[in-house]
Amino acid sequence: MSDVLKTRCEDSPPQLPRKQQPPAANGTDKQQKETVCSRLQSWLYDRFGVYIEDFRFQPEENTVEAEEPLSAKRLTENMRRLKRGARPVTNFLRNLSALSNWHSVYTSAIAFIIYMNAAWHGWAIPLFLFLAILRLSLNYLIARGWRIQWSIVPEVSEPVEPPKEDLTVSEKFQLVLDVAQKAQNLFGKMSDVLEKIKNLFMWVQPEITQKLYIALWVAFISSCVLPYKLMGFMIGLYAGIKFFIIDFLFKSCPKLRDKYDTPFIMWNNLPTDPQLKERSNATVSRRLSGCEKIQPVVSRSSLATIPAGVTREEEPGRSHNTKKGAFHEIFNLPESERPLPVCENGWRCCLINRDRKMPTDYIRNGMLYVTEKYLCFESSSSRSGSSKKNKVIKLVDITDIQKYKVLSVLPGSGMGISIATPSTQKPLVFGAMIHRDEAFETIFTQYMKIMTTTNPET
Repeated sequence: MSDVLKTRCEDSPPQLPRKQQPPAANGTDKQQKETVCSRLQSWLYDRFGVYIEDFRFQPEENTVEAEEPLSAKRLTENMRRLKRGARPVTNFLRNLSALSNWHSVYTSAIAFIIYMNAAWHGWAIPLFLFLAILRLSLNYLIARGWRIQWSIVPEVSEPVEPPKEDLTVSEKFQLVLDVAQKAQNLFGKMSDVLEKIKNLFMWVQPEITQKLYIALWVAFISSCVLPYKLMGFMIGLYAGIKFFIIDFLFKSCPKLRDKYDTPFIMWNNLPTDPQLKERSNATVSRRLSGCEKIQPVVSRSSLATIPAGVTREEEPGRSHNTKKGAFHEIFNLPESERPLPVCENGWRCCLINRDRKMPTDYIRNGMLYVTEKYLCFESSSSRSGSSKKNKVIKLVDITDIQKYKVLSVLPGSGMGISIATPSTQKPLVFGAMIHRDEAFETIFTQYMKIMTTTNPET
């Protein structure tokens, strides 16, 4: 019996004491906690993960936009888009100016009474907000198909030119020149405005900046002392009187504006950077002339070149030479034919001959001169002894002369002059002329003078 019990004890595994066995309840609690935490994290990520991703810092990507190649069709389309896009702004400014100028007396009187009443009761800002809401409401109705047109100044509908698919070489060249001229003038005006603002704040003109400085101090002290309601009432009242009455008087009476319109006087007297440069150069030249008084000395060689009986004032008018020789020799004209005083140096332009088929003969760069009886074009590509590419037109032979413009989509009246003669099928065009109006007036005046002399009865 004892042997059997001993054998059973040896075969059975040893039992650990109760205190040393692993607790099953603690493991279950940990698993439950981990499950709850993972569920909470997943729920938070599902709810707010999209917003958390937005706050991740990422390096900024620099994308370079591809530039479109130069195209006459694309350039014309962009000009039309710019004109259409700027039309609402220009119409708004034109109506605002008409309201200030009392173009329609009844409309301006009603607007003046409504605004002054709103400013008196402190409703100026709500009035502007209401006008903005009204404008958006009208635009909504217009977009829905309603025909609502309200304008102080009647709008002039411009004729829509059908787009040209293919442009000739001369038309493309003239188009680029017209756009370049408009861009040059626009950039010049923008530069003048920015330079004047810069010089105003940099004390370049101290007497003008001093007025602005004093006005800012007065406005600052008034804003600290006076209540805001009273300040708004005073500003609104002054703005209404200035817009409807004072500006109308100044625009109607320019002499009053030149004497008493302080902002207008300050703005006109502000210098630009080129004007400052000219002033500094003039100041330096005055100082040099004041320090050094040099008497003129006439050399023997200069006296020898002037014929007897001819003064120095008369000597330059005896003959006129171009860069390639004597004027009358270049154009095979009599010696008495000389350029008029207004065009002694010529007008730089390009001759566009639309009768020619070769691109090299379409356009010729050169100088245009006007004499008593002739219109002369000197090509810059012609040699000194050759006159094949030069052009001489008798003023008597001209059948038509007009100002020329390639495309009506461009603002302004163009930069060319069209001249028709019996010897050409299509009129000759002198384009890319910076002083086009001056040249046109000179040619037309001389042409009328010749025609009147030739046909006194007409």
